[in-house]
Amino acid sequence: MSQIITFSADKNFANDLDGIIKKSGYQNRSRFIRDASLYFSEIQQRGELNNMKDDEIVEGHLVIYYQHQHGVENKLMDIRHSHALEISSYNHSCLKHSHTCVDIIQGMGAALEFRKIVEQLQNTANVNKITFVSAPMRDEGCC
Repeated sequence: MSQIITFSADKNFANDLDGIIKKSGYQNRSRFIRDASLYFSEIQQRGELNNMKDDEIVEGHLVIYYQHQHGVENKLMDIRHSHALEISSYNHSCLKHSHTCVDIIQGMGAALEFRKIVEQLQNTANVNKITFVSAPMRDEGCC
């Protein structure tokens, strides 16, 4: 069930906020503020991957963009089978418009292990971009 939460702001801030919301593609102020609050809270509590404690257990997705024909697939397979992370899902797609492959690895493990994998892949020829998206932490929910 929804609950109304209000806060006061001066007119300039309110106008600026409405502009930010529109530029961000949101059509609903409440959803924007909810998402922004959750994102800010997550960053304040856990930080970015590079700033997390080595033994912090995180869950999320590694998104890897690369060129197919240069052995990157073998390195990705080694990562999936290394047991450094608990891999729960893996997906490969070919992006025809950008002529790029993208693999998405869903996993859980220590922040240090995620950082090692990101660093390893960043220093691999023909890997164009790698991003880690951490899952938000909740005490309860659907899963």
